[in-house]
Amino acid sequence: MSTDGRPDTASAMELSAPFDGAADPGAPLTWGQRALWIAIRRHGPSHAMFSLRRVVAAPRRAALDVPSALRAVGALVGRHSSLRTRVQEVGGQLRQVVAARGEQPVLVIAIGEPPADDGAALAAQVAAELASTPFDHGREWPQRVALLVSGERVCQIAVVFSHTTVDFRATEVVLRDLRLLLLRGAVPTPPPAQSADIARLEDADRLRRRNARAVRYWLDSHHRLPADTLPVVGPAHAPRFQRCVLTSRAADTAARAVARREQVSSSTVLLTAVAGVVAAWSGQDTCGIYTMVNNRSADGYREAISKLNQLGLLVISLADRPAFAEALPRVWHAAVEAYRHAYYDPEQMAQAHEAAGLPYATGVNKHCYFNDIRLAPEAGLPGDGPDAAALRAALADTGFAVAEGLDTFTWLMRFEVIDAPGGLGLAVTGDTAHLPPDVAERFLREVERLLVDAALGAVPWPWTAAASADHEATQARSRPVPGDR
Repeated sequence: MSTDGRPDTASAMELSAPFDGAADPGAPLTWGQRALWIAIRRHGPSHAMFSLRRVVAAPRRAALDVPSALRAVGALVGRHSSLRTRVQEVGGQLRQVVAARGEQPVLVIAIGEPPADDGAALAAQVAAELASTPFDHGREWPQRVALLVSGERVCQIAVVFSHTTVDFRATEVVLRDLRLLLLRGAVPTPPPAQSADIARLEDADRLRRRNARAVRYWLDSHHRLPADTLPVVGPAHAPRFQRCVLTSRAADTAARAVARREQVSSSTVLLTAVAGVVAAWSGQDTCGIYTMVNNRSADGYREAISKLNQLGLLVISLADRPAFAEALPRVWHAAVEAYRHAYYDPEQMAQAHEAAGLPYATGVNKHCYFNDIRLAPEAGLPGDGPDAAALRAALADTGFAVAEGLDTFTWLMRFEVIDAPGGLGLAVTGDTAHLPPDVAERFLREVERLLVDAALGAVPWPWTAAASADHEATQARSRPVPGDR
């Protein structure tokens, strides 16, 4: 431990976990990997979206020592060829190069007497530190591992994955296997499809036809999108993009209440609310929203250890001015269409857009990116429904915080739904020329208020009339006066 109580990775002991697995000839990059590689070229390898941090608590049934933990890590990497794959240039093309055997570096960090959470918070700090250095995909295995040890006992395991290898679902599968290996020493089932397997499947005619359909859908959709979205409210700040987070118990309760009443998911409710507020603020009848799609509906893909998630594009029309509840099914149908056309070769998608004179993965996308990244399972609302007075009162407990800033970003605005203690986290990362922190807070509170209104009764069009008027007044105050310097 360092003098400030934080784990000291600099002085940690580095050991290795030998692994031995089946040989694989390798493959080109998957479509999902190619999409991420485009993002890496745009933003540089240090961008935060390129790693996934996880913490695994050691089993409590019996004390886990370091040699046992190393054997489990080695068995895990041997089981999944994706975890022993590097991305290297071969013959002028990037390929997945799979090693049959090798050694996984593992940091061993002594933490002394474990705190009340058995070192979970310390492990999260270690994961954050491990993720702070970009992966060298050509030389390094696509995961980093650290053991937090108290005496002879391993308390926690911090793992950081490169997003080039796994997505959220693949991470869950890998960590499930790690827990089994720690507890039982083996995984009873054969390994699922790996990243190189997926790349070989994508060369089949069936998936090539699917790719062509996706390209046509995206081109048609882009022609329906509005030219302008959120207005400029002032000069950009430094850094240009700012992330802001609203933590709301009221939004959590309200979204679940609407979901139960209307028989949809809370994610659909949240997506509809965001689309409505974006449309109101932009003054457009049609809203374009991008979302991340896991692409795991096919049997062979459900457990695959690969980066399968790609962007989908929703086009939502509110021109007929529906009530909020009436808009839910159309947003759901738009999402289904986006899901059906979110598996594609991004290089061919880029070529098609360029030929059509349309932007693709260039500059700052002016439309909204919505990403529900909650890890906790969706829970129903107990009882008959929300208590109106209690729900309105919960609005007073909402917290707002300005988080990290970024110099470069892909989106004019990204809206995330995240887990938060005692509620729901609503985070927006926006271009400060359009969404400086004070405006971002009003945007998030407008989404929250819409959710609460929808939970307590019918919400006719316009859904956000009062809040929109407030926003317009804010815009008027924020606009520079001609002649001012």
